[in-house]
Amino acid sequence: MSDYVLTTSSTADLSREYLEKIRVPHICFHYELGSDKYPDDLWTSMDPHTFYQRMLDGENSRTSQINMTEYMDFWRPFLLDGQDILHLTLSSGLSGTINSARAAAEEMRREFPDRQIYVVDSLAASSGYGLLIDKLAELRDQGFSIRDLYRYAEDHKLFLHHWFFSTDLTFYIRGGRVSKTAGFFGRMLNICPLLNVDYQGRLIPRDKIRTKKKVIREIVSRMEEHAQDGADYHEKCFISHSDCLEDAKAVAALVEQKFPKLRGKVEIFPIGSTIGAHTGPGTVALFFWGDLRNN
Repeated sequence: MSDYVLTTSSTADLSREYLEKIRVPHICFHYELGSDKYPDDLWTSMDPHTFYQRMLDGENSRTSQINMTEYMDFWRPFLLDGQDILHLTLSSGLSGTINSARAAAEEMRREFPDRQIYVVDSLAASSGYGLLIDKLAELRDQGFSIRDLYRYAEDHKLFLHHWFFSTDLTFYIRGGRVSKTAGFFGRMLNICPLLNVDYQGRLIPRDKIRTKKKVIREIVSRMEEHAQDGADYHEKCFISHSDCLEDAKAVAALVEQKFPKLRGKVEIFPIGSTIGAHTGPGTVALFFWGDLRNN
């Protein structure tokens, strides 16, 4: 048993069972759907299909960050138990939650001066953030000290790749990420935008692909281009999706075909409600270890 705890948030978009298996406690973001408020509790309060259907039916969705007090209340039991803490946050390029986490860590260090508390900006999102957590949990179990694990996270987080596509532009238009005019022509021409997370942890549009079949091939092509060891890639691969499991399975099948040395089967997870509130349904995201993200 290590003398520290590795913690994360619900926006790592792993299942509750998976996080329990790798022994990583999580703290929940929050969202509103219509007039109702919910915790982003890994689909315990609501199933994904109901969530996305309510969005399609016109209910507005909003998300809120974890505040400083919530972080303190989450961490205090571990500190009282004599454990140090290494916490990974959602990318600062997508959320300001790291500011609350850092402020909470400062308060906790004053309250527990003998304890170490590290906060890492993952520069990652969704199950890509989860893939980084998964790797850190493995290294923790191999005996890494908290300081060594912190350095590993900082040194390797930009080798984690995130590629996304969407087959439904509705919520990209509503959120202003796609103009109404571009959205109109995009729908008419069956355009599926291809995006990734850049070196600053921001979601960046990279290409516009016509038809779902082509964008599925293209997203795997980006993995062929960037994956660690190319076709000999032998690490894990995660996929997340927003209520489009068959599309996710199609990407997974192609990945497993192209990368025969993959470490196990591709793991598929539902995109959580915090990320999903912004993407809406129809988004598939592919995560793997690769070359350095430098743009």
